[in-house]
Amino acid sequence: MGLIGMLVASLAPLFLILSPLTSYTDQILSINRTRTSAGFSLDIPFIMLTASILKIFYWPGARYDLSLLIQAIIMVAVQCVLLKVALDNRPPWRGEGPFKGVDHGRPWNFWRWRSQRLYWEYLLGLTLTLLALHTFFRPTRSSLYNDFIGYLGLAIEAILPLPQILANQRAQSCKGFRVSVLANWLLGDAMKMGFFFSSEPGKVPWAFKLSGIFQACCDVILGVQYWLYGEGQDDRDRRSGLEKDG
Repeated sequence: MGLIGMLVASLAPLFLILSPLTSYTDQILSINRTRTSAGFSLDIPFIMLTASILKIFYWPGARYDLSLLIQAIIMVAVQCVLLKVALDNRPPWRGEGPFKGVDHGRPWNFWRWRSQRLYWEYLLGLTLTLLALHTFFRPTRSSLYNDFIGYLGLAIEAILPLPQILANQRAQSCKGFRVSVLANWLLGDAMKMGFFFSSEPGKVPWAFKLSGIFQACCDVILGVQYWLYGEGQDDRDRRSGLEKDG
């Protein structure tokens, strides 16, 4: 293993453990400071909470690298704070009720509920359901079940950037989504790829590697959107003016 490989192997686990804090603290502070979560996709905490809870329950059977388990636990805590702050600062409600109508093709307005209580009930219900399934299936003995929840959790995590990509595309703007989050995602992609593919065989399951590759591609698309849209028409006009002056 070369010097770069040794550095990646040494620093990547620490970076992965701290990445939930470095990625989302600025987003939390920004929403709290501006008192609005407009432009920020609530699907991000939904995806990360669901995926991280599944990854935690995946560990007893897979026994993947401990740093990835610690990252998942910290991610749950950080995303709960982000969800709470985002819900407290939502723009005025325009729906028809907590379980009426369809929002952008979502049956029952899933994850677009008026009541905050429903969000926390979903997370509690998911955790208790997985706890019951683990008691019944005993993941250390049922590889099929364990592999299923592992690949499901990582597949859900892989689509993390998609809701923000769609929100940016609809608005033709990246306003409300912090560039610090994107920068940390891109840096995290580089660190994860280096760590995953330089680790000893069996230390990082292929499910993590496939998820990381797909997510990295999506993060690159987000970077292109920032370059194209900035924070909306005013930002594009300003950049156009600077180019003309130059």
